[in-house]
Amino acid sequence: MRIPCPYCGPRDSSEFAYHGDAAPRRPADGDAAAMATYVYLRDNPAGPMEELWYHAYGCRSWLVVCRDTRDHTITGAKPVATHGATA
Repeated sequence: MRIPCPYCGPRDSSEFAYHGDAAPRRPADGDAAAMATYVYLRDNPAGPMEELWYHAYGCRSWLVVCRDTRDHTITGAKPVATHGATA
């Protein structure tokens, strides 16, 4: 699987560390129930989803990668800084 790093170009996935779904947001401190849900209850969708990947053996950047979980097709990647940004 090749991941299109916006800084280094297309790279093999072995250079990256997978960190899961990019959608969940960490809850506020002190909300134990929300934190338990955040940590332990995750969806496992079949289809395209945004995931967090860390380019450990490259530019050391965090990326949001759009990957189809059914066939591992990657349709794009962007820096985490632009994830969820509004124009």
